[in-house]
Amino acid sequence: MLVRLANLALRRSWAIVIICALLLAFAGLMLWHGGRLSAGNTVGIESDFAQRLIEEDLSYPGDSSFLILFTGRDGLAPGDPRFLPALTAALAPLRADPRVRSVVAPDDAPPVVGERLLSRNARSALAIISLRDDFSTAAVYYPQLRDAVRSSALDFGFTGNLGFRYDLNVANEHDLVRAELLSLPLALLVLMVVFRSAVAASLSVGIGALAVISGIAIITALSHVMDIAVYAINIASLIGLGVAIDYSLFIVSRYRDELARGAAFDAALITALDTSGRAVVFSGVAVAIGLGSLLFLNGSFLASMGLAAGIVVVLSVIFALTFLPALLALLGPHIDTGRLPLPRLIDTNGVWHRIATWVMRRPVVVLLPSLAFLIALGSPFIRLTMAAADVHTLPPGIPARDVYERIHAAFPDQTRNRILVVVRFPDQPAVTAERVSALYDLAQRYTKLPGVAKVEGIVDTDPRLTKDYFLADAEMPDDWLPDDARRLRSMVAGKDVVLLTVITDAEPASDAARDIVRAIRADPHVADGTILVGGPSAHDLDITDFTLTRAPRAIGFVVVVTYVALFILLRSVILPLKAVLMNLLSITASFGALVWIFQDGHLAALLQFEPGPLDPTVPTLLFCSVFGLSMDYEVLMLSRMREEYLRTRDNTWAVAEGLERTGRLVTSAALIMVIVFGAFAMARVVVVKAMGVSLALAVALDATLVRTLIVPATMRLFGDFNWWAPKALRGKPPRPH
Repeated sequence: MLVRLANLALRRSWAIVIICALLLAFAGLMLWHGGRLSAGNTVGIESDFAQRLIEEDLSYPGDSSFLILFTGRDGLAPGDPRFLPALTAALAPLRADPRVRSVVAPDDAPPVVGERLLSRNARSALAIISLRDDFSTAAVYYPQLRDAVRSSALDFGFTGNLGFRYDLNVANEHDLVRAELLSLPLALLVLMVVFRSAVAASLSVGIGALAVISGIAIITALSHVMDIAVYAINIASLIGLGVAIDYSLFIVSRYRDELARGAAFDAALITALDTSGRAVVFSGVAVAIGLGSLLFLNGSFLASMGLAAGIVVVLSVIFALTFLPALLALLGPHIDTGRLPLPRLIDTNGVWHRIATWVMRRPVVVLLPSLAFLIALGSPFIRLTMAAADVHTLPPGIPARDVYERIHAAFPDQTRNRILVVVRFPDQPAVTAERVSALYDLAQRYTKLPGVAKVEGIVDTDPRLTKDYFLADAEMPDDWLPDDARRLRSMVAGKDVVLLTVITDAEPASDAARDIVRAIRADPHVADGTILVGGPSAHDLDITDFTLTRAPRAIGFVVVVTYVALFILLRSVILPLKAVLMNLLSITASFGALVWIFQDGHLAALLQFEPGPLDPTVPTLLFCSVFGLSMDYEVLMLSRMREEYLRTRDNTWAVAEGLERTGRLVTSAALIMVIVFGAFAMARVVVVKAMGVSLALAVALDATLVRTLIVPATMRLFGDFNWWAPKALRGKPPRPH
């Protein structure tokens, strides 16, 4: 198959180049059209179901909502007769917009609500805007609504879910452009040092850019018909750029090696694709397997992120096996045009052979300290705490984060942790004396839970309000209530749903807050109603449980399918097993570093982030990505070792020679990946920063400690048994080159 692709590239070079150019132009059109990235919801979890119920029945603010903080200018403050008219005028365009479902603000809210939305000390007022459409649709016109707010007497800022997600998307786009502007020139510089040729170096960077641009275009187009999370573009670019440049590096290096041995350029191209191309295919399969395992988390945004990154990886393989050979065929022997007088920074004169030989003379002495170091590096992982990303994902200086901090200071009660207890009754009306009596008793029990400050909603734990007060209120029909009282009831009681808000000062991701959620869920019934729990703490708990219950299947899939793929490539029972174990070591070390840096807060000042619980996205995506990426070097190195072993039947020589033949390439490829991933470590968004740092560290450890020390040591200890397989499964040996 790969030989046929090489021959096709030799015969139809211009046709392939023209087709790829047209694809690139089409990708540009798709990018220009734009996409509809989602908030990244998880389907089927209790907290989201509870949230949807109160959004639909009570118009409770949800994904398609935002907050506006108004602050008076020139000393203007609530209480001044000019303040509320100015607020009303500023909000008038939103109230008149048919896309806006509700505006809750102190100028027309029920008095008990309006008072809570005013801060005289801070000269501020808070408005809550809920939109009719889902998040993806609302996000498109959110900037229009934001621009419609005007006032000459009030300053204002935006936050809330839509504000946070909008600013997050802007920050992600900025980070993506900055990372690529930084990583591509540095990768090109490394390639120039490796190849000492401007043309050869440019080929690899060009293939990487083509794969990423085309992949992002496809992802953007798919976002119109499926749920694609805001992080997907960055993660796809981060992973895709690294593997695309590496795959091109593998093929171009082998092609130049064959030319240096005296082969004709067409024969060199065929050999390059039949050897390094084979390693690229299996490496791409390994990465795709890792990312594909995220589909076991179907229903969450992680599945869409795996799909997005997988698309770019597949395109990287396709372009490396089609477009790159076509360019090499057109260049022919002129691949070294633009020769640069640069020194070899990575010595290739037997140094890797000597390292492998030195390690294999003392395998146990090398292996045990190396394993101990990796295990020690991974030990902080046992302290992992996960929580969904919130506005603190953004650094200070971004509007949504800054406005949130101002709201927190001006309205401390409004930013307390709220656990939403949604009670769904089997019939209407939801508000009856019997049900309210049971809800009152329930609220009293909730106040006795450790950490609970109070309960608000259809019943209140204010000691001034007795059960008789709420029973009398329940017996009064809506039509008999004053307008303000009727509006207030509609905020906490619908046709068959009522809302209780359990307020606590415990942080949303804390064990104390999660214990409250668990205690509430322990008894999911009140009267004839069913209790559902929502809010940030419940959402964090649900997302964590969702991930942990599905992760074992994803991990099992990755391990088993990777083993099978490597067995097909290497025809060995032992080598794939060792490769899987080596990958697990690399992942364990990177996980430990992830917790030590981003959760514990070490290096926070250097990397400029706020420590805290990790988003479930990060460890899950990291595992699936690193497991595949580690195979890049494993496949390349073991393939070359197998070639030598089949030729000489000398395990020690095969290991040393395989490392010698691939050591420079693996080091160069790893350096490029570290540069690409390290550029994303400069992102302002913590999730992307954490992925960049962790992937860079994992690749660095894998390409140095694991491949240079642990692999040769274990290969020596197993000897010829490395290459054993049942006779019926050995297959035919590859043709020598």
